[in-house]
Amino acid sequence: MRHILSTLILLAITATLASAQIPEGVEGTYQPHPEARKAIDQLLSPFCPGLMLEQCPAEESRSLRDSIHALAVEGWTADELKAWMLANHGDEWKAVPDRSGTGLWAWILPPFALVAGFGAVVVVARRFTREEEDLESGSSEAPTRGPSPEEETRLKEALRELELAEDPSFQ
Repeated sequence: MRHILSTLILLAITATLASAQIPEGVEGTYQPHPEARKAIDQLLSPFCPGLMLEQCPAEESRSLRDSIHALAVEGWTADELKAWMLANHGDEWKAVPDRSGTGLWAWILPPFALVAGFGAVVVVARRFTREEEDLESGSSEAPTRGPSPEEETRLKEALRELELAEDPSFQ
């Protein structure tokens, strides 16, 4: 009786472990679960700082990816998988900001800054081309540039004094 009971327990454990294994595709090729793929694509690796979970070569990351795939095979959704991983390792491993709350600013500000920068470039370019056109046309609105006659004579005197101070042979 004990042998039968232990055999049944062993079969139950083996069946549970076999159902949690990641299935293989045709000819032994690995077919990732789509929900696991979605979750992994939104997570950074806690074992390789700066790398996505998919790219990290560390053995711990491989184990984490396998765990995520096993849970996806059991029927977990991508959001549940992502929440599970973040609950176990911390919120700082999100690669994609939330699309609600404060994370919404990460989606709104970059395009806004890009449009504002492009607008500023257009405004400055128009201003420079307008000033060049005014100077070329010789309009009276163009500002007069250069020193006044008084300033010009003072400038010439200062230059002459500077030349004399630099080269004593002309004194």
